[in-house]
Amino acid sequence: MGRFMYEGAVKTEIEDRALAHLQFVIMDKLRRNEAFPFTWQDDASLGQGRTTVWLNSRSNLVFKYYGSRHPELNRAWLEALAVEANSLQGLRLIPEPEKSEQLSPGAG
Repeated sequence: MGRFMYEGAVKTEIEDRALAHLQFVIMDKLRRNEAFPFTWQDDASLGQGRTTVWLNSRSNLVFKYYGSRHPELNRAWLEALAVEANSLQGLRLIPEPEKSEQLSPGAG
């Protein structure tokens, strides 16, 4: 289970494989200087609400992984997440689609 941290104060736990896919999409957009919202469902201990943060190239982001292996990336999932990130609602973690072409760790 990994962790996404925003501006040192807002944090959420995300499974390492999903976090790796989110990081790829987030970093791709930020490299192009594109700002966008990122929304996730809060843990039940926080009342089961949702949190949205505004991501831009000046955001202080941390992607903390608890596993040591770099997961293979699913191109179909990356593409689906990129579509989400480009939508009016912004990026949301959606379920992984059927596996398609796998990208080796660090590909991009």
